[in-house]
Amino acid sequence: MVKITDFAVESWMDAHENDCKYNIAETCCASISVNELRELSENKGREVLDTSKVLTYGAIRGSEELRNNLARLYSAKVASPLSPDNILTTPGAIQANYLTTYALVGTGDHVICHYPTYQSLYEVPKQLGAEVDLWKATPENEWVPKIENLKALIKPNTKLIIINNPNNPTGAVLKKSFLQEIIDIASEKNITILGDEVYRPIFHSISPLDKDFPPSLLSMGYKNVIVTGSMSKAYSLAGVRIGWIASRSSELIETIASARHYTTISVSQLDEQVAAFALHSSTIHGLLARNIQLAKTNMALLEKFVLKNDDECEWVKPVAGNTAFIKFHREGKPVDSVDFCKKLLEKTGVLFTPGNCFGEEWKGYVRVGFVNHTEVIEPGLTEAAKFVRKNLDEVELAA
Repeated sequence: MVKITDFAVESWMDAHENDCKYNIAETCCASISVNELRELSENKGREVLDTSKVLTYGAIRGSEELRNNLARLYSAKVASPLSPDNILTTPGAIQANYLTTYALVGTGDHVICHYPTYQSLYEVPKQLGAEVDLWKATPENEWVPKIENLKALIKPNTKLIIINNPNNPTGAVLKKSFLQEIIDIASEKNITILGDEVYRPIFHSISPLDKDFPPSLLSMGYKNVIVTGSMSKAYSLAGVRIGWIASRSSELIETIASARHYTTISVSQLDEQVAAFALHSSTIHGLLARNIQLAKTNMALLEKFVLKNDDECEWVKPVAGNTAFIKFHREGKPVDSVDFCKKLLEKTGVLFTPGNCFGEEWKGYVRVGFVNHTEVIEPGLTEAAKFVRKNLDEVELAA
């Protein structure tokens, strides 16, 4: 039997997200309905769903329209377009990441994973029998890990390097020149890189005109790259459960496709139609403009919250994505983040996520998801500020 470690962040959300008044733990851009999605399109008369379609398994590797739309996105500003044949759809990015490691690593393999990050990225390779080393980032280096540390972790049996860009929980980004350094290291030993890009392209605090703006890892010329994404975080459609795997290596795609037969067969035709509509050229610009503006508006509110409470909290301001990692302390000592979050929820109805869901060493940290509706974020942060002023002394300190 596979030893399964508790998935801390998902257990926390499962226990609390439906019982809070202000969900500031939600990591998706504020979710929308099918009707709202249609209103964001330039072609409001276009049907989202073709209900005349017979509901067979459909296209096994993913609908033609959806994979064409994804291929178009990954082909922008690159010399060599990505073929739709190099994309597989999955039920969410969590399945995309699982399937990739399931297909590529096992006992005797070594995996290096960017950290802190979403727990499944390093726990699943462990479950599959691989040895996993964490490539640790720190707030002192603005949550960017050090290249020399990556070099030191490489072993003769290193099979996979996993990065999460933009990063959950910190909101940091690995910039273009840094990504190139990772590729240079990986290419020397033919190591595959898995890039979880689920929070791309929500860039709220870095300009696309920045010369070091981070492109998709898929566009940087190294063939042994796999990227994953989904409709949940950047595209406000977690409920359709659509994710994907893309690579310029047909060999990698075929290996994963073979493993996928054991886990997926195909993805819901109805979900894929909604996703294809959202990613169509007539819709995606309005959808992303809405979400990036929401991120900017709410980031300003969150930054104001941190500044007002700077005696009790600190952070490295996020650059992209939907999350921030904030450290709370009392008289210089970190609080117990679980006790903080439980008491905050009980007294105010505000839901944050304890930082120890991302590792026991993150004492005092909480993850904030700030791209929910502003009507949730603004009053929620007001209530959280009151709690910090009035109730922080009641919170236990970290052991």
